[in-house]
Amino acid sequence: MSNQISSLIKKGAQVLSFGEILLRICPDMDGQWLKENKLPFYIGGAELNVATALALWQVPSSYLSAMPENSVTQDIVGYLHERNIDTKPMVFHGDRLGLYYLPKGKDLKNAGVIYDRANSAYADLKVGQINWDEVFEGVTWFHFSAICPAINQSIADVCLEALKVASEKNITISLDLNYRAKLWKYGKDPIDILPELAKYCTLIMGNVWAANKMLGTHLHDDLKPTEGYAKETLLQQATDTSKEILSLFPACKAVANTFRFDHGKGIRYYTAIYSNDELTVSPEYVSDEILDKVGSGDCFMAGLIYGFYNHLPVAETLNFATAAAYDKLYIPSDATTSTVADIEKRIIHHD
Repeated sequence: MSNQISSLIKKGAQVLSFGEILLRICPDMDGQWLKENKLPFYIGGAELNVATALALWQVPSSYLSAMPENSVTQDIVGYLHERNIDTKPMVFHGDRLGLYYLPKGKDLKNAGVIYDRANSAYADLKVGQINWDEVFEGVTWFHFSAICPAINQSIADVCLEALKVASEKNITISLDLNYRAKLWKYGKDPIDILPELAKYCTLIMGNVWAANKMLGTHLHDDLKPTEGYAKETLLQQATDTSKEILSLFPACKAVANTFRFDHGKGIRYYTAIYSNDELTVSPEYVSDEILDKVGSGDCFMAGLIYGFYNHLPVAETLNFATAAAYDKLYIPSDATTSTVADIEKRIIHHD
């Protein structure tokens, strides 16, 4: 099957990810961290997780966020450089780095997350501050997520500004529809903001519930609760949602959906992508126990970009992305540390 997105990609050019860089602080659940005076820190942020995976998989990867200029952020820049992430576009201004607290093993959608991101350097970015013409020099793909415009109206406006320039330059644009209820606090709902941004996107990734909430796509009545349905029902909904997105947003060439359900202490996981009038479905992964849910969706997104960037067939792209996302469930940091070879070992082959 020919690949509509890959035909747009210039090999050797960069993939630029845009979003807030965060420090993730992981207190244990029983208060032991207070007795030991120890807290693990991870460098995080959904879009940085994508940039980190791509750089590890030999895709030229650059990252744009905003940080204050200080010794801590210089350490962070050094850390990103060690991972082959180009930080030239980084904006240095403002006074603080965004933080969030998440106990180990908890999910970001879960009530366990505590954000401390108000008035961060990234949240203070303004339209007109970034020279997008310069930033997009040598870039073939621009990635952002629905977390960005969740922060405030100003960042939503900066996203729109970026998308207009990227679109004029025929840059491929991907959007991850990740919903964070605790962030949408400035008087707008996702449905007020996301459709305007989605107009520019080539690849939209999420799940059928996020698309309903953020883009206003229809959801079959029997899918209103979020668990306990037949796979056929879900895949039919994925097809319907994808077709609706493609008709609402003509720039979009492919829609990807993930399905992740609790399975005891583990999960059931499979994905689908709709492109060229066809739904491609991944193998299903089942696990009895996992280590860390954070960053699995980012890893799936990175896997899709990896496949399209390398002009792989759609099914191969989806299988790689799904295996990468599943593999991430066993890695304790925010971003994956698995190489392409590691992930290829995980891939389930259809007979």
